[in-house]
Amino acid sequence: MNTARILVVDDNPINLKLVGDVLEFDGYSVLRAATAEEALRVIEQTPPELILMDIALPGMDGLTLTRKLRDDAATRKIRIVALTAFAMKGDDEKALAAGCDGYITKPIDTRKLSEQVAVCLSKGSKE
Repeated sequence: MNTARILVVDDNPINLKLVGDVLEFDGYSVLRAATAEEALRVIEQTPPELILMDIALPGMDGLTLTRKLRDDAATRKIRIVALTAFAMKGDDEKALAAGCDGYITKPIDTRKLSEQVAVCLSKGSKE
């Protein structure tokens, strides 16, 4: 049974529901946020083991939020995976340089998502 708590951050309600539903079906505890600011509130109240972070968010973007989380001792060990439609050459390097631990492109392959998440979680917390 997958017991990890995962925060999905995505401003697209369809993507937010799809990713959350797939992970909940596989037993994960899923938290949701549509903005970086909302994500910060959720993280403060209920820290997740993993964040699936959309890069293109309104207001503060996902890479800025990732950097902010990495700069804070209370959140720097949370694993963060970019979840984005940006799939151009170099976009994955930008996400990793901002502090993301991995990179999953949209559209989401619902058949592979839980496996990708399990791999990210199996790497343990950031040191």
